[in-house]
Amino acid sequence: MSYLCNEHRYREVIVYKDYFESFLSTLKPEVQRKILQILRIVEIMDRVPQSYLKQIENTKGLYELRIVFSGNNFRVFCFFDSGKVIVLLGGFEKKTRKTPKKEIEKALRLMKEYKEDPDNKNQ
Repeated sequence: MSYLCNEHRYREVIVYKDYFESFLSTLKPEVQRKILQILRIVEIMDRVPQSYLKQIENTKGLYELRIVFSGNNFRVFCFFDSGKVIVLLGGFEKKTRKTPKKEIEKALRLMKEYKEDPDNKNQ
């Protein structure tokens, strides 16, 4: 399932279970639109700026989508599957300078769960 657009895409964005949608549904509509705008950029840009998509240090393949809206910072964890597919995990509002370790650990656990599930066809 493509999450966003029908234009030429360099990547396809998909979701894992309902973690992303559950997070998105807790946000104000204007924040939701901003996140979807960033996801569209990730899909259609050949080279995504680090200000939008950055690898989490000291992890193997975990990334964060970086969203800033009205001075608030939001993060959505994701990873690449089969090169051009980005799998969205959960998200959170970032209230500290560093990404909380428990959020990273949760995202790593979900990524491992996804990769170990034989029903995921993109691997």
